[in-house]
Amino acid sequence: MTTRQEIPIKHLKQGMYVVEIIKKHGSVNVKSEGYILNNATIEKLAKAGADRVIIDPSKEKSAEKVTKFNEKKQNQKKEEKTEKIPFDVEMSKAKVLYDDAKNLQKKLLSSITKGKVLDIKEVQQSTNAMVDSVFRNQDALACMSRLRFVDEYLVEHSLNVSILISIFAKHLHFERTVIEQLALGAFLHDIGKTLISAELLSKKESLTNKEYEQVKEHVNLGVKYLETCEDISDIALMMVAQHHERLDGSGYPKQLSGEAISQYGRMIAIVDSYDAMTAERLYKKSVHPVKAFKILISDANSSYDEELIEQFIQCIGVYPVGTLVKLNSGKLGLISQLNKKRPLNPFVHVFYNTRLNQAIPMAEIDLSKSKYQDQIDRCIKPEDFKLDLLKFFGKAFID
Repeated sequence: MTTRQEIPIKHLKQGMYVVEIIKKHGSVNVKSEGYILNNATIEKLAKAGADRVIIDPSKEKSAEKVTKFNEKKQNQKKEEKTEKIPFDVEMSKAKVLYDDAKNLQKKLLSSITKGKVLDIKEVQQSTNAMVDSVFRNQDALACMSRLRFVDEYLVEHSLNVSILISIFAKHLHFERTVIEQLALGAFLHDIGKTLISAELLSKKESLTNKEYEQVKEHVNLGVKYLETCEDISDIALMMVAQHHERLDGSGYPKQLSGEAISQYGRMIAIVDSYDAMTAERLYKKSVHPVKAFKILISDANSSYDEELIEQFIQCIGVYPVGTLVKLNSGKLGLISQLNKKRPLNPFVHVFYNTRLNQAIPMAEIDLSKSKYQDQIDRCIKPEDFKLDLLKFFGKAFID
């Protein structure tokens, strides 16, 4: 039994699903049947001589869903129109933004320990500037996020999570205003740790049960502090409150599970865990991105949202920009650009030859091109070859 109905053009409304257009002199096949998303479409049909239309009521969307669909399409168009800045050009801007954001984070941590109220607008200005950079060329800040200092984990971790969540949300085509709130929330997600003993946070030995419970309190402390600040959004607060919640209820502080955890909370759980795993700390060795992905996947559905993990890996790449790799030829280089069509064959900026034990002229290699037989052998760490990665990075991308 068909659910299709024939109605006059004047009765056509947003959200209706059109399968056929009827003019005064006969029927016209619709090349691409679909939804009426705005009144302008109805006006165009009327001007084109459409008299009646056949709709499928079973597929009709509510006005709210149509509005959201329109917003998503507009955001996609804006993103497509945004002119992508060359990587090397954006890198110089990204370096300044990253350094400024680190200094701001240090300033915030110092202010909070002194009991001062946070100026959310100042932080928002910094995180918005980073979102701007992500839209110009996300690879620049992604690359900066891979350069770590062991003794600056708390500062860099929050900054890197903010960058990665922005890239992630952009990949999912979120509204720009939402991305900005996510970036702010991620930047502040660990702010409660400033109210926890520094010795406890950097303890090399395993924490006792009592000590672990103290560390876990950083979530509630962070939320409580931020609730006193003006202009903090609900989305930003949600990021702080839910970044340690897990799908199976094993997280904290509220042991939320399943649908009780928002999409934003599920996203920051993935990004926060990924960045923590790939960071070198005084009491814990880092793991390579590929290893971190495997750990996240193994914990999918019990702790993390499997579909979101897949999307996260797609957006930052199997070999994320800024990852140090060794090629089959013995050359070392940094991943400088992803290859969406061939994820295992990104662009690599080579600068060192392990077989010669010396630096080589810097050059970018597109591993997908047939003339290059080189492939990635493995991810490495600078200390594996006693390299001053910051020095090479500066020469390759900033100087």
